[in-house]
Amino acid sequence: MKTAYFLVPGYGAQGGGAKDVVPAFNKDGLGAIVNASRSIMCAYKSAKYSDKYCEEAYAEAARAEAFRMKDDINSAIK
Repeated sequence: MKTAYFLVPGYGAQGGGAKDVVPAFNKDGLGAIVNASRSIMCAYKSAKYSDKYCEEAYAEAARAEAFRMKDDINSAIK
């Protein structure tokens, strides 16, 4: 399955981190889609965002968390 992408659960609210998902990626940094639904959807409730975002600004908090997650994983892959 050289060209298949794998859905990788467990990142974020479930306790997994960037170093935990790195083995799911190919050497070129492709091959996996990391799922982090709860940590992105509920980012505005997180301690790291609660002082910046209110419930009405959940979309902005979700965007910030998605970019933080992307940067975290990309750093771990390199």
